[in-house]
Amino acid sequence: MGMTRREILKVLGAGAAAGALPAGLAAPALAQDKKRIAMVVKALGIGFFDACRDGGLEAAKELGNVELIYTGPTTTTAEAQIQVIDGLIAQRVDAIAISANDPNALVPVCKKALQRGIKVISFDSGVAPEGRIMHLNPSNNQLIGAKCVQMMAKTLKNEGEVAILSATAQATNQNIWIEEMKKEWAKPDYAKMKLVTTVYGDDLADKSYRETQGLLKAYPNLKGIIAPTSVGIVAAAKAVVDAGLVGKVYVSGLGLPSEMKGAVLAGATDTFAIWNPIDLGYSATMIAAALVAGKADGKPETSVKAGRMGDIKIGAGGDAAMADPFTFDKSNIEQFAKIF
Repeated sequence: MGMTRREILKVLGAGAAAGALPAGLAAPALAQDKKRIAMVVKALGIGFFDACRDGGLEAAKELGNVELIYTGPTTTTAEAQIQVIDGLIAQRVDAIAISANDPNALVPVCKKALQRGIKVISFDSGVAPEGRIMHLNPSNNQLIGAKCVQMMAKTLKNEGEVAILSATAQATNQNIWIEEMKKEWAKPDYAKMKLVTTVYGDDLADKSYRETQGLLKAYPNLKGIIAPTSVGIVAAAKAVVDAGLVGKVYVSGLGLPSEMKGAVLAGATDTFAIWNPIDLGYSATMIAAALVAGKADGKPETSVKAGRMGDIKIGAGGDAAMADPFTFDKSNIEQFAKIF
């Protein structure tokens, strides 16, 4: 999922435009026919959500009849988000898209908003089903698992020994992603790319580093390490660099551009992925606008048009997956490392 030069310029320019306003404040009141969509994030001042804002501003500009209100609390608590939402209800906004600090604690205030005719969706971090129309996940388990295997296979040309460095052995999302990796791995295309073991760094940098050192010692023919954890992938890449194995062992998985820039430029990582927050904010705003306009109802087994992101299908329980995780490499790491 690459970005055109035009889209990149939009991304880099949107932050400067948004930064001209005090944090959490909307643009001045616009024409009456403008629909007001509030994006409520976990807390202000977080790079990931600032990038979501930029995507939301892009969508609002594209739609033309939407005013985006970017807001959130200063602390990542449900109580603080409840106050923000109560304020938006009093303002009678048309829609609220929220990344929840607590899925259940926000249900009563979100129900209140729904009862007042406000369209409520969640994105990134969900509100429980009874408190929203639908939830937009950045991706889904199958897409994440498949992407991790596909990236490593491309780097290794489908051949060589590979290990997985996970977080904790009990981590629900990590275990699901690993199972999805194994399903993808079972395809004939990967017959010469062998999974040798899975180890656990407990999402601790020092332990993940030591586990990687152990892998490099135990498997002298190891060619790749997949770490579906932002802590593990950084630690594994550092261990490869420190061992002088750049170009011989490659690290991939899920990480943040700002944290992975060094690994990519050093050559320890060819590609890695994470959901693109710009696309996420863009999609959430597009979906909220479609609900307000009556062009979608958010019901399971329907789809909603989300501009350049295409049609997004809504599955059981009102959950939708935006797209494949976004891939980062030397061609785009510099610009995205400045964003999140």
